[in-house]
Amino acid sequence: QVQLVESGGGLVQAGDSLTLSCAASGRTFSSYFMGWFRQAPGKEREFVAAVNWRGGSTYYADSVKGRFTISRDNAKNTVYLQMNSLKPADTAVYYCAARYYSDFGYVRGDLYDYWGQGTQVTVSS
Repeated sequence: QVQLVESGGGLVQAGDSLTLSCAASGRTFSSYFMGWFRQAPGKEREFVAAVNWRGGSTYYADSVKGRFTISRDNAKNTVYLQMNSLKPADTAVYYCAARYYSDFGYVRGDLYDYWGQGTQVTVSS
């Protein structure tokens, strides 16, 4: 069982930066492939970024590539999402998710085993 708690959301202006954190419980964090997803009002949840077990491979949605950076610190059981050059279109609730030892179909939220409660990110123009 893994519990995920996101933090770091807030209200920022376009062009600003924000870093989200996701703290995981449990002693096997390094066995989990981690992802960030987001859901804007009236829209479906979408994949944002993912990182493999040791942080050596990262994956991004085209909409955030070059602006967002995902990373993880297995010693701290935490995954991060550094968001730069934020746009109003980035406004959403951001969720972190974990799946045990598989990166197959990593853009598919339905394949993840655990989810956090989400943190709101609002970008004003």
